Amino acid sequence: MKINHLLAPLGVAAALTAGNALATPSATPVHYRYEQVGDVRIFYREAGPRNAPTVLLLHGFAASSYMYRDVVAALADTYHVIAPDLPSFGHTESPAGDVYAYTFDNLSRTMERFTEQLKLDRYALMVHDYGAPIGWRLATAHPERITALISQNGNAYEEGLAKGWDPIRTYWKEPKAKNRAALADFPTAASIKWQYLEGVSDPTRVPPDGYILEGLRVSQPGNADVQLDLLLDYASNVQLYPTFQTYFRTQRPPLLAVWGRNDPYFLPAGAQAWTRDIPDAEIHFYDTGHFALETHAQEIIPVIRSFLDRHVAPSSQP
Repeated sequence: MKINHLLAPLGVAAALTAGNALATPSATPVHYRYEQVGDVRIFYREAGPRNAPTVLLLHGFAASSYMYRDVVAALADTYHVIAPDLPSFGHTESPAGDVYAYTFDNLSRTMERFTEQLKLDRYALMVHDYGAPIGWRLATAHPERITALISQNGNAYEEGLAKGWDPIRTYWKEPKAKNRAALADFPTAASIKWQYLEGVSDPTRVPPDGYILEGLRVSQPGNADVQLDLLLDYASNVQLYPTFQTYFRTQRPPLLAVWGRNDPYFLPAGAQAWTRDIPDAEIHFYDTGHFALETHAQEIIPVIRSFLDRHVAPSSQP
């Protein structure tokens, strides 16, 4: 089997793992594990008692489970927290594109198997960016497994798509070489840094670790093509928005949106739209960009904790 590990050099990988431990010291240790799921060796962070309510954290582009480092540490005293790296991201070891189909349907199947192998029968789901359509697929396939939903700039409505998607929409309509080439600067270190800083009023609040580490990953051989494949397939997520919205409307899961209002890709309207389908949805906006946790973790994490304590903690269960 041909494998493209898509990993940073050893020194950088060590820095990523160490960064989690140093970012927010906690009395509850974080464990760094791998789970073989078919052809994919998934890396994940795990913390907290396994008999506690589970929270599954799914990251997006351009990130990894590292983006949840502070969330994992803050919740692990009460919750069983699992934060995996998706295929083609972070430390997860993924096959090359000619072996593994980089589509959101396939990523979702891999993550579904991951949850089943770890025996995650019930869990709250927190999502960001690409993690959202993967999470919505998991939720619509198995609504009985979902205890609550938390979205940090993870979209599910057409009105949430900003003008930044216009050149990508062109690629969807005409997936020709010239339109793919027009997006060649999307999976680059410079573009990733821009995504971390855009919409942030004070860039000095954004630690460089995240965008540097993710920039190194996207620079690994074959990774840029994988990201362009996923960008093309993102159209499948938009096509499924009505299905996802039906799930929200019929199942009415507890939902919290914590949203960077200056996101160049996902507009605040995408968060506000949830109140049509889930009238009791809790919507919070912050004066920051796409990676709201990078600048506003101290403000957002207590909101997440309060939401989970009210809807997911053992004392809140019927």
